Amino acid sequence: MAGVGTRILWDHRNLMNYQVFKLPENPDSDSLGMEFSFLEDGDDGDQIVGIHNDGDEDGDDDDDDDERKESDGENKEEFWEIQHQVLEATVCRISSLESRIRIAIKEALRDIKRETTTVVCGCGGKSMAEGCRVCLMREVFRRLQTAGFNTAICRSKWRSTSHIPSGEHSFLDVIENSSKGDVRIIIELNFRAEFEMARASEDYHRLVRRLPEVFVGKVERLNDVTKILCLAAKKCMKEKKMHMGPWRKQSYMQAKWLKPCERNTSTRSLPVGDSGRLPKPRASMLTVDLLENFSDVRCTAVEVV
Repeated sequence: MAGVGTRILWDHRNLMNYQVFKLPENPDSDSLGMEFSFLEDGDDGDQIVGIHNDGDEDGDDDDDDDERKESDGENKEEFWEIQHQVLEATVCRISSLESRIRIAIKEALRDIKRETTTVVCGCGGKSMAEGCRVCLMREVFRRLQTAGFNTAICRSKWRSTSHIPSGEHSFLDVIENSSKGDVRIIIELNFRAEFEMARASEDYHRLVRRLPEVFVGKVERLNDVTKILCLAAKKCMKEKKMHMGPWRKQSYMQAKWLKPCERNTSTRSLPVGDSGRLPKPRASMLTVDLLENFSDVRCTAVEVV
């Protein structure tokens, strides 16, 4: 059955919990299970009050919150130590649903890595080992659907404001029906790279390295992690006396996953990032007019020698 594309708006203030994990470089390594073990110490389904941005979502209220967090008596070492502690405390719990999804993704990524010699990228003949994000996302999406999850390729899009530029972003999600309503899990396959900065300080690099490569979790905790990293990025740029681009602001980073998005559940979906419009004809207006006016004209094929 063909999938459908649906435009939805999720209120991130009403969704809670999440799980993150990191896959080892070697899928056959015995340490595969240990990469996840420390995340299983939390209570199943525990709800944690997160950090909210209840102001204008297109505004820059998060910067005001950041300034209040940086007290005058707080030195550099204290700030970064606090960020490490808060980040670790934020990523240490897991629900049963998140556990099932991350196990399925772990197996999917492990199988894809093993099949890189035969699984070829559909965008240009490259293998998935060379890092095609679009095709990797599609392949994980397909395998999650096969495993029975209500998953979709999501595409968020937002307009520019006085604070942030316009943009769009693609990621995966899973929606699970429960007695308390629908539960939405966000899946970002390239999570750590979203926060990397080439000219950042070593303190910031160390904090980013604590992030998983792949994120699996509810919107509430995704919001918390994003705020922690954006606060750290602002502190880093301030220490280096450098301007922080608007695409590094908290409101821009959160827009990637929290803005209204279109969910595409079709296994024959359009390429990620495609608007869904029909392709424009690659012909001049003269050619288009001729085709419309002489559509009944039949031409005899002539072999060219």
